[in-house]
Amino acid sequence: MKNKYCVFILSHGRAGNVATARTLRRHNYTGDIYIVIDDTDNQKKEYQKEFGDKVIIFDKKKASEKTDTLDNFGNMKAVVYARNTVNEIAKKLGYQFYIVLDDDYSTFQYRFDFDNVYRYKLIRRLDQVFDICITFLKNTNIDCLCMAQGGDFIGGSESGISQSVKLTRKMMNVYFCNTEKPIEFYGSINEDVNAYVHNGSVGKVYFTTNILSIVQGVTQGNAGGLTDIYLELGTYVKSFYSVIIQPSCVKVAVMGTKFKRLHHSVSWDHAVPVIISEKYRKR
Repeated sequence: MKNKYCVFILSHGRAGNVATARTLRRHNYTGDIYIVIDDTDNQKKEYQKEFGDKVIIFDKKKASEKTDTLDNFGNMKAVVYARNTVNEIAKKLGYQFYIVLDDDYSTFQYRFDFDNVYRYKLIRRLDQVFDICITFLKNTNIDCLCMAQGGDFIGGSESGISQSVKLTRKMMNVYFCNTEKPIEFYGSINEDVNAYVHNGSVGKVYFTTNILSIVQGVTQGNAGGLTDIYLELGTYVKSFYSVIIQPSCVKVAVMGTKFKRLHHSVSWDHAVPVIISEKYRKR
């Protein structure tokens, strides 16, 4: 296995508009970047023209045979197939560690300063940040580490996530992965939530750090990509996939204050194993 890691960008049919690739270089990431698409993508030549041999094409039908979509809709536009294939791709390329990104990131950010005070700042040396995250993944023996996303910090310094440096049990957007600990994703949509509640229930440990975050496009506002599947099914159905896979700890609830919408709600007391304080041990 190679000692270094690489980055995989899962692109959703927007050849010529893979914003994440440009953002990585602008934030001074110098390593390998691979663009992952499926064999049904009609823009394969456009991708190859821009990224050459860094374009990896996987067999979507083969991927679908080992993916539980939790439905019988037959909509194959979902990213879940790529997520379930990328670990195998990393192994074939000789990497033990790898990072998985979506294709629409505009910035990489720090959210806390050296004194652990909530303060926004752009990441200028992404190589060093990635190195540290991979080291954390390796030394803690967890299953996956992720960065937060801009939407987590709605409310700025007044939001709950901004009050202190912490790790949460979420897993989405930026995945630091180990090929020796493959992650299985489920569901045509909401596959990230489905994975962290279902796999977390049997002891897999996925963490998101709120020290680091990315900013990305609004899913239902982007041309192409997963827009069609979101608009077709709606946010209620999207959220209900997670209820299907873990009804004991997930429900659909109203989210937001001024602009309300339906969203999944996870009861973490019922979602994952917890460590009980030693003081409760019967002697």
